[in-house]
Amino acid sequence: MIHIESFFLGPMDNIVYILSDSDTKTCLVIDPAWDISQLITYIEKKQFCLNGILLTHGHHDHCNGLNELLSYRYVNVYLSELEAPSLTPHVTSLIKIKNQHRIPLGKLTITSYLTPGHTPGGACYQIAGHLFTGDTLFVNGCGRCDLDNSNVDDMYHSLEWFKSLPSTTMIYPGHHYGDRTTDTLENQKKTNRFLLCKNKEAFIRKRMGRI
Repeated sequence: MIHIESFFLGPMDNIVYILSDSDTKTCLVIDPAWDISQLITYIEKKQFCLNGILLTHGHHDHCNGLNELLSYRYVNVYLSELEAPSLTPHVTSLIKIKNQHRIPLGKLTITSYLTPGHTPGGACYQIAGHLFTGDTLFVNGCGRCDLDNSNVDDMYHSLEWFKSLPSTTMIYPGHHYGDRTTDTLENQKKTNRFLLCKNKEAFIRKRMGRI
């Protein structure tokens, strides 16, 4: 059975997640940053075995604690194969993943989905009806596309992919920027201004601030 624990850390309202399989007491960390001691304290209190690290992309605010966590336990690190070289950590346990890569968590399986736009290596991770969206999709928002390595066209196509998912899917973003920490895609399709854009041109104008 999957259990999700959220940690609200750092000066940029990041959300770091620990996913655990209650049957095997193994866990994975998504986007380790800011306060690794708090994550380790939780893992040890629950008597979990850290089994891997998932990165939604390579920006510093999502992985500045990576080396510290690897010092605690050296495990596989998963990141999109499309991530920019300048945003790819230099660790020997790095596994560059493709779309729909399957990642074990005890008796459970997590599936990756590549969602470029905010960075080339944007990725989401899904288990059952839970989708961890990093900086691709926020509650009532989406990631910036005016940064180095961003691509607004790619972001549009990634957001269109979200519309194909079951409306009951729960999203878990990489930052607490909305009026709640999680939401269903059903609600987001009604309230997220970027998912409501009628076409790519409208999305680009809205995302890039030209309206």
